Amino acid sequence: MTELLDNGGGSAAARRFMAGREAWHWAEALPWVVAVAAFFVFPDYLALGTQILIAIIFALSLDLILGYAGIITLGHAAYFGAGAYGTGMLSAHLGWGEPISAMLFGGFVGGVLGFVSGWVLLRYHGLTLLMLTLATAIMLKEGANAAEEWTGGFDGLVGISIWPLLGSFEYDLWGKTYYCFALVVLLLCFLAARRIVHSAFGRSLVGIKGNVGRMHGVGTPVHGRLVAVYTLSAAMAGLAGGLFAESNAYVTLDVLSFARSGTVLIMLVLGGTGRLYGAFVGAAVYMILEDELAKLSPEFWEFGIGLLLVIVVLFFRRGLLGSLDDLRARSMGGGA
Repeated sequence: MTELLDNGGGSAAARRFMAGREAWHWAEALPWVVAVAAFFVFPDYLALGTQILIAIIFALSLDLILGYAGIITLGHAAYFGAGAYGTGMLSAHLGWGEPISAMLFGGFVGGVLGFVSGWVLLRYHGLTLLMLTLATAIMLKEGANAAEEWTGGFDGLVGISIWPLLGSFEYDLWGKTYYCFALVVLLLCFLAARRIVHSAFGRSLVGIKGNVGRMHGVGTPVHGRLVAVYTLSAAMAGLAGGLFAESNAYVTLDVLSFARSGTVLIMLVLGGTGRLYGAFVGAAVYMILEDELAKLSPEFWEFGIGLLLVIVVLFFRRGLLGSLDDLRARSMGGGA
């Protein structure tokens, strides 16, 4: 792979290699089959399923910047929360409850915030960047708390009323409509993310993550590329936040909290960064385990989550999907 990049990726061998990476594989159908089957097999858990799908979109947005561009952040909830409040205030204060456009507005708010903050933050690296992203989310949370008239402050934003989807599909108690809506949004976000990471732009991000100096040397506008993917990631996180606001009909300061930023990072670490489907596995495993542990012990369920994270970090450092790939490679090597 290094040799291919060194040659600019323009050779016939490089094109064949990248075409192989971009080609669809039968195993990629499995998560979608599971998601569709869950609609019929677990009709009483579709509300939880909707929140899992939203978490996957959120984790997918983080994977774009962390897994492919190497941008480490502890404040990604800023864009999720901005989208949630944008969608929520559009309905609560302006009376606009059309679900698709309201969600898109949340994505727009997240994207704008991502562009403005990214233009400044991405001039820094390492621990400085980590602290600045955390500080951005904290300041935004405190700003939302101070703007109580618009956001509801500590009590949360209420009065969100969403119209029937496409003017025809009402929202039932079992969450069927929102589950289908979230699944379609996830599919569109995934297709967009997959197209991005397999494009020339996506390959340049991998190059920046691997060797910034070399990418500067070949004339790549590093800062511009990082700001671009950061903006796209923030917009996708904003879509997830908007969908969250619609499906829950309320927004609290928790959407901007450090805990939410840390949780989505844990999800991605569990599944595996830099492989898109790691967001699917990590978010699903985390939220299902959280739900089951909370039933067993409402007070100490976080201990189980922490123990799982320790095990993954110590023994599955590339995440669950990465470890599965390693196991498959060893078995194929052993068979040879």
